[in-house]
Amino acid sequence: MARRVFLVEDLRGMRALLADLFATIGGLEIVDASTTEAEARLWLDEHPGAWDLAIVDLVLAEGSGMGVIPQARRRARPGAKVVVFSGYASPGIRAHCLSLGADAVFEKSETAQFISWLGGDLRGEPQP
Repeated sequence: MARRVFLVEDLRGMRALLADLFATIGGLEIVDASTTEAEARLWLDEHPGAWDLAIVDLVLAEGSGMGVIPQARRRARPGAKVVVFSGYASPGIRAHCLSLGADAVFEKSETAQFISWLGGDLRGEPQP
């Protein structure tokens, strides 16, 4: 069964690239995508348990992924993961995202590491 992905990303091109990436990797299916903090938080409230992996960008069309991370963590079912994939993942931001409940944080320039993490998660390997 594919892992259900809730994607929080405002850039249409990046959503398309991630969809292509997931199709290439296999085992990942985007169940919904939000472009703003408010949309994402509402979707999480209305769909508890409907996702296995939330991938969150920090800079959104309105609001911030920083507000989505703790909401996703609170609404996550056991075993669900919250991952930040953003162009603004400095060491300080990374630490803050982890303190908010993210399981992992990747700078968008760290695509290879992100893909490796996704592959390990799909195989059920322990993630750092």
